[in-house]
Parts: sequence; structure tokens; C-alpha cells
Amino acid sequence: MDFTEFRAAAELLGMLLTDLRSLTLLLLLLAAAICDLRTRRIPNLLTFGGAAIALLYGLAAPHHGGGLLWALGGLGLGFALMLPLYLLRAMGAGDVKLMAMAGAFIGPDGAWQAVIFVFITGGIAAMAYALWHRVAGKLLRNTLQTTELLFVTVAAGIRPDARASSTQSVGSLPYGVSIALGTVAFLVARQFTWV
Repeated sequence: MDFTEFRAAAELLGMLLTDLRSLTLLLLLLAAAICDLRTRRIPNLLTFGGAAIALLYGLAAPHHGGGLLWALGGLGLGFALMLPLYLLRAMGAGDVKLMAMAGAFIGPDGAWQAVIFVFITGGIAAMAYALWHRVAGKLLRNTLQTTELLFVTVAAGIRPDARASSTQSVGSLPYGVSIALGTVAFLVARQFTWV
């Protein structure tokens, strides 16, 4: 680790200890991941409460990275980017609300970048799950069949629904964990100026 990386790591630790917005987001993401692991649900109190805190912070401290409109933009973009997966029944409503809450803390630019990290994290988690349970081939076949079904239904002008597929599920993952890990990975990457 050279001096620049050491300095960035020290700044990351300093940010977590001194930036109330980032610390609050990390604690909320941790709570959501734990809830999702235990119950497969993310409480509305956590997502709506967290979003309210982010919006109030934007209103009260606009000079610290973004104001109310910035937080609203992040909330809306986080919601909009995950909503299609909910409409396809590929994700729960709590997951969509969690990403919207995270977006309110990190703003619109951060929200779209964090969603990319979340999708990568979710894909890695799905492949790890499939390999661990020895169903990777079935997962790939299901993905191919579902993608084909999506294109056919869209071309026919029918609203896509992931449940219309005849494939049997290989299991489900608590996606709140992927949202938490992906968002944290984005925050670390941003701190190290990798994104």
C-alpha cells in the first residue's frame, strides 16, 4: 500500500467517523441487511425513516454535499432504477424502498453508480449461491429462458411478468444484503476515487 492508498484509507475511516450522513447510511444499511437475512423483509420504518432522515439532513445541511433537491433526486433515481425489477416480480418492494433510501443519502450521481455496484454484488451472490448448492447450470438455463420470455412478451406488447416462466426457481436471496454491500462498495470506491 503506497502513501496515496494509505491516505485514502485514512480519509475513508475519518469520513465514517465524522460524516453523520455516511455513518447514518451505513448503520441503516447494516440494519436492513440483518433484517432481510433474518426475516426476508425490510421494515418500512427503516426505509421510510431513513429516507426522512436523509431529506431532513439535506434540508438542514445543504452545504455538506447536497441539499433537499439533491436528496430527492437520489431518492427518485434509486427508486426508479429498481422499480422495473419489482414490476417483473424479481425483487421485493422493500428492496426498492431500500435503494431509494440509500439514493436519498448519496444523491442522484451516487444512486445510479451505486445501483451498478448493487447489481454486480447481487450477481456475484447469486452465482455463489448457485455454485454452493450445485445448481449453476439450472440458474443459467433459467436466466436464458426468462430473458427470452421477456423479449417475447415485450415484442407482443404484453406486460412482462417473471412468474410467467415455467422454470423452477433455484432459490431466493435476501437482496437487501446485496444492496447494502453494493452501496458500501460504491462508497469505498468513491472515497478512493475509483469511480
